[in-house]
Amino acid sequence: MDEGEKGDDDEGDGGAGQIDLVTKTRAKPKKPSQFKVLMLNDDYTPMEFVVLVLKRFFRMDMEQATQVMLHVHQRGVGVCGIYPYEIAETKVNQVMDFARQNQHPLQCTLEKA
Repeated sequence: MDEGEKGDDDEGDGGAGQIDLVTKTRAKPKKPSQFKVLMLNDDYTPMEFVVLVLKRFFRMDMEQATQVMLHVHQRGVGVCGIYPYEIAETKVNQVMDFARQNQHPLQCTLEKA
C-alpha cells in the first residue's frame, strides 16, 4: 500500500467519521399453537344440518362437507379444521350457538393439534 492511500483500518484518524452500528437480534416469533375443531356424533342431529354447519362455518363444499359428516356419523368424531386457538374457539362457539338456536344437540369441541 502506498503511503498516500488510506486503508479500511482506522490508523491515523482515530476512528473519526466512522459509525458503529449496533443491531439487536430478535428471536423469531413462534408459530401459534394449532387446534383441531372436532365435531361429535349424536343420534338426533339431522345429517343435512351437519352438512349445512360444515359448509357455513368451515367453508367446505358439498362433497367435503358430506365426507366429513359421514366420517363423524360412522366414527363418532371428525376434524372440521385446524386453526390457531382463538379462531378454533370462535368456530366452536359459533357451531354450538347455531345448533342451540336450531334446537339440535350437536356438540363441537377443540383439542391441541
